Amino acid sequence: MDSKNLAIGVLSVTAVILLVGVLVVGTQPNPVAAAGMTASGGEYVMTVGVSSSVDEELVYIIDTQSNRLAVYRFDTSRPQIELLEGRELSELRDAAKPGAPSNQPRGRGTPPRRP
Repeated sequence: MDSKNLAIGVLSVTAVILLVGVLVVGTQPNPVAAAGMTASGGEYVMTVGVSSSVDEELVYIIDTQSNRLAVYRFDTSRPQIELLEGRELSELRDAAKPGAPSNQPRGRGTPPRRP
């Protein structure tokens, strides 16, 4: 019976250690675990990121067949996913070309752009 009591004692201590681990992990705030991760499947490419203006995570989905980008966010006040913005990729490519008009403010000492 001595080995039986030893086995029960070892299993009890192991169960307490695992319970403490679950409680510690469960009470921690959720970190951004997947920032910058990208996955693709079929005609879709999906990546995640963090908004620079508001502290929230965003999901970017690109439909390669229709050349569209959709940005979604998770609303924590109402646990649901919302569409934040949808755009044609051709618009973004045109805006990124050199010489395209920029909406970025110029810093002090920056010469004005020539047409």
